[in-house]
Amino acid sequence: TRHNAGFMAIDHIAQKTGCKVNQLKFKSLCGMCEIEGKKVMLIKPTTYMNSSGEAVREAAAFYKIPPEKTIIIFDDISLDVGKMRIRTKGSAGGHNGLKDIILKLGSDNFPRIKFGVGAKPNPEYDLADWVLGQFTEAEGKALYPLLQNTAEACILIMQGKPEEAMSRFN
Repeated sequence: TRHNAGFMAIDHIAQKTGCKVNQLKFKSLCGMCEIEGKKVMLIKPTTYMNSSGEAVREAAAFYKIPPEKTIIIFDDISLDVGKMRIRTKGSAGGHNGLKDIILKLGSDNFPRIKFGVGAKPNPEYDLADWVLGQFTEAEGKALYPLLQNTAEACILIMQGKPEEAMSRFN
């Protein structure tokens, strides 16, 4: 679904790195891998999206990972399918899952990648129905380059080059 766009990006990164995201831990499916010589944990929270901060907080606390070393990838209805926006910090912008992560980490100072899933077709359309709906075939084709770019953006952010990632992919 559109709401699983972040999971799609994690799956793509896992496939590229040979990581298996299949351990149930920290209220998530998670897996450890190495990317660019750094140990990385990929997690896909198993909580409701609006409570995903629980999973992020548990993993970050266990491994003593500060917020600024945590990259959050999430869907954004304000961006067209195939578009992304990278930020190093900021507000939740109305996204309930991100609000919960900010609340549970006690900080909004973490890099995030907004993954465009498109706006509702009209104002009367139910938002839950929209984000829980499937991508069209044409939208699916627009997603692949975005998945590639997300993986590259994560690497740049991990290398301490978030500005370069923003300039290349925003």
